[in-house]
Amino acid sequence: MNLLTANKLSHTFDTNLFHDVSFELSEKQSIAIIGLSGSGKSTLLHILSTLLTPDEGSVFLFSKDVSTMSDKELSKIKRDDLGLVFQQHYLFKGFSCKENLEVAAMLSNQSIDDELLKRLDIYETKEQKITQLSGGQQQRVSIARVLTKKPKILFVDEPTGNLDNITSNEVKNILFEYLIEYNAGMILVTHNEEFAMDCDKVYRLENKELIKIK
Repeated sequence: MNLLTANKLSHTFDTNLFHDVSFELSEKQSIAIIGLSGSGKSTLLHILSTLLTPDEGSVFLFSKDVSTMSDKELSKIKRDDLGLVFQQHYLFKGFSCKENLEVAAMLSNQSIDDELLKRLDIYETKEQKITQLSGGQQQRVSIARVLTKKPKILFVDEPTGNLDNITSNEVKNILFEYLIEYNAGMILVTHNEEFAMDCDKVYRLENKELIKIK
């Protein structure tokens, strides 16, 4: 099943970041986008996840053009089907780890998976306030919160940036296992080329173009 289609996307801030970007994401598929800092990778991810509107082109989610969706329809898809793990974790700072997860579970009518928290090594810290956690722990809480929703598409920006090698490998395994178990898809933005090359498809954003390298 097709989950997402990017069709001739172009976007400009002060200068043109990229143009004519097109690709498709299917169930159980992972796509990595690599490139230099400032090349537009995160901006592209924001457009694909509907946080930004492209200057040109269109994004299709589940075979429907995002620009034709009502606000209500798009809000429902964002709540139920899209999972965003960005470098800014957007966690509720006054809440504990557990309370952040409970919000996601309640909104999506899901339950918290204690085994997932143990694999991410945040089970013992779940009662702590977010502000008491390290950057790496907050990153893992952000990942757990998104997976608690059971989304169909994961948009993931540098998920292992603050993590040691052992924890990074576990996060990578968890994400790939999730895609298979829940027939989901993932678009990953990363500087970690080893992680990227483990994905099904790899693109490099370079000279304003998205070039397929795997």
